[in-house]
Amino acid sequence: MEKRDFHIIAETGIHARPATLLVQAASKFNSDINLEYKGKSVNLKSIMGVMSLGVGKDADVTISAEGADEADAVAAIADTMTKEGLSD
Repeated sequence: MEKRDFHIIAETGIHARPATLLVQAASKFNSDINLEYKGKSVNLKSIMGVMSLGVGKDADVTISAEGADEADAVAAIADTMTKEGLSD
């Protein structure tokens, strides 16, 4: 299992557009990928799941992936987080 923590720096947190981009990035992989926030974990391939967490600015989240391409999956999610200005 690959895990990585992120601190959300975007003013609007993970709202609709960045959530969609994260879901699209996660959906390219076969691994099970989860987003964890405040003790709740949702499938990162589910836009409704991601939006239901209501991740705001200054939140700390954890992305975990389990499967054959888990390392690549976490790296791609991290890349998306940085490119979109969600995390540093």
